[in-house]
Amino acid sequence: MSQLWHELEREVERRRTFAIISHPDAGKTTLTEKLLLYGGAIHLAGAVKARAAQRHATSDWMELEKQRGISITSTVLQFDYMGYCINLLDTPGHKDFSEDTYRTLAAADNAVMLVDGAKGLEPQTRKLFEVCRMRSLPIFTFINKMDRPTREPLDLLDEIEKELGITPYVMNWAIGTGDQFKGVYDRATKTVHLFQRSSHGQREAEVNIYPLDDPQAIKFIGKDLYHQLLEDLEVIDSLGAEWNTQDLHRGKLTPIFFGSAMTNFGVELFLKSFLECGLTPTVHDSSSGEVSPTDEDFSAFVFKLQANMDPRHRDRIAFVRVCSGKFEKDMSVTHLRSGKVIRLSHAQKLFGQDREAIDVAYAGDVIGLNNPGMFAIGDTIYFGKKRQYAGIPSFSPELFCTLRNPNPSKFKQFRKGISELQEEGAIQIMYSVDEAKRDPILAAVGQLQFEVAQYRLQSEYNVETILESMPYSVARWVTDGWDTLESVGRLFNTMVVKDSLNRPVLLFKNQWNLNQVEADHPKLRLKAIAPISELITS
Repeated sequence: MSQLWHELEREVERRRTFAIISHPDAGKTTLTEKLLLYGGAIHLAGAVKARAAQRHATSDWMELEKQRGISITSTVLQFDYMGYCINLLDTPGHKDFSEDTYRTLAAADNAVMLVDGAKGLEPQTRKLFEVCRMRSLPIFTFINKMDRPTREPLDLLDEIEKELGITPYVMNWAIGTGDQFKGVYDRATKTVHLFQRSSHGQREAEVNIYPLDDPQAIKFIGKDLYHQLLEDLEVIDSLGAEWNTQDLHRGKLTPIFFGSAMTNFGVELFLKSFLECGLTPTVHDSSSGEVSPTDEDFSAFVFKLQANMDPRHRDRIAFVRVCSGKFEKDMSVTHLRSGKVIRLSHAQKLFGQDREAIDVAYAGDVIGLNNPGMFAIGDTIYFGKKRQYAGIPSFSPELFCTLRNPNPSKFKQFRKGISELQEEGAIQIMYSVDEAKRDPILAAVGQLQFEVAQYRLQSEYNVETILESMPYSVARWVTDGWDTLESVGRLFNTMVVKDSLNRPVLLFKNQWNLNQVEADHPKLRLKAIAPISELITS
């Protein structure tokens, strides 16, 4: 084996790339901050809904995120801890931004499912779990907010097993809940980890570790709670779930961790277990078959575009997941879609809004590349052997509005803003086939996407806009293109538009209208997901 192969094997082995999925308000951004705190990447964790005097969460860099206390856009945070290189992909929990989360999961090797201990499984968590299952991602479960009143932990385990069809394996067990939450019992070491609360959870929690039968531990926990713990552990041991790393890596078994991200209880235990058990960067399917992360030819794909992360420079960044080989500064690669050779001279390590120049990167890493308008979501870049990774689809929007610019003097800024938001995929943008109607049509999964688009046009491009809602709720792409659509003739109660790649899309007022068109025109093939480009075969 070559020296480069040994270098790749060593670097891939120490990498862990994961995304956090959850329903809104389960504490995802808080957990992200605390993982950064324990990883040594930050020294003081920020409040999520921060007051003016407090810090904002590192992962929430957009001004609107800080105002609302929610995550609107996916963020990459890379840091080193205990000899591992961690790529943490923080995703929006809000359903209105689920498409951004789907794209980000395409770049992850593992997923952390965050569950609110009081609410259990919630709709967005279930939805994102199914996406992880489709990709066979290993799923680690962190049951959060144990410092507040919660449901019975055994009920939560039962719900996860029955509703998700995945086997739960308890890694640690909560000692009490709510005001009685004292810490956790670690099954691997048979020790209790008893925590001291830190000021607003901004610093690492002080922890005392004892054997289960240590008199000091019993005294701290209290006799009643201690006996309850022993009873719970007997039940857990009798459940019969056995640890199997292969089942974890195939998405069939999920390790369960209890804790409180807000007070830092159980976060460090979770992080260390994840690093030990998490999946290293995996093979990726391509047009030339499976590509190993230790393949010496560099290859990567674009899974996200973001404009104006740095308002001072009005930049555009492509988020690129490295799949194989070694990235080196100033290397020249082929951009597969255009066939052009481009030089990667300004690659950046991403840490929320902050960035720094990077000289090398390996499979599993996410790097930021300046995007002069060349990159699109799903693009492949490579050096050496020609290969292409499957594209990333767009999903059917449910809300539609025309967007008007009332100020003709701002036409250039308006057009630039629309173009860059379209590149990002932050919102889908379509146009009428009637050339007289020039106003773009915004298509979204949720109302909040419209608000963010208008906010960003105002704050980043200084353009005020007017939204006018359209009476449509269903979109379908025409699989066989324009010729097939023209052969069908006129369609009633249907609007024909074109997407950003000039593909025909039909808008329907409701599901009944869609069903009627499909019944009347059985040869018209329609899809709820935008077609992705075919893989090259040579």
